[in-house]
Amino acid sequence: MQIAILLFERLTALDAVGPYEVFRSIPGADVRCVASVPGTFHTEHRGLALVAETPLSEVPNPDVIVVPGGYGEVDVRNDPTTIAWLLAAHETSTWTTSVCTGSLVLGAAGLLQSHRATSHWTALDVLREFGAEPTLERVVFDGKIVTAAGVSSGIDMALALTERLADRTTAETIQLAIEYDPQPPFDAGSPAKAPPAIVEHLRAQSRF
Repeated sequence: MQIAILLFERLTALDAVGPYEVFRSIPGADVRCVASVPGTFHTEHRGLALVAETPLSEVPNPDVIVVPGGYGEVDVRNDPTTIAWLLAAHETSTWTTSVCTGSLVLGAAGLLQSHRATSHWTALDVLREFGAEPTLERVVFDGKIVTAAGVSSGIDMALALTERLADRTTAETIQLAIEYDPQPPFDAGSPAKAPPAIVEHLRAQSRF
């Protein structure tokens, strides 16, 4: 089973690394970090870089596609090479997934028309522009397309998908191995729960 995680300049690190930590532990999984041109890619706030060793051309038919988000997703939306690969790979994939604003890349490729989907909460209106039906749900399965909300939800998505790729025991074993047992100190992790002043502050800083 081959899993391709797309990398690009100015991506959000956890969008890619969270799913990677889950998927790499599935027995028999071949997880590849891929890019149109292999190399080192800086995350959106610099200070950290991820490496894609495999060109897209070497992974034409992955079983699972993972598209992370980040400021650089705008450039990915306008990159014909990457979009062409995504469309072709989606034709044969078992699952096509995204984390955070990676769903906007799926939308730009035309894959979310009439699909329920999620993204970072500040980007939901943009998602609608691509014909999707936006929702604030943390993980959304619609056909073979799976979208996760902001950043940390990529771990939830990967664990939920692991149950389908393998079985529940495997998913729970991986969850225990990475000790994923969220107990946040504050109940402010969604716009429905956070204090209104914080929601408005972040909305004002949003690029959307």
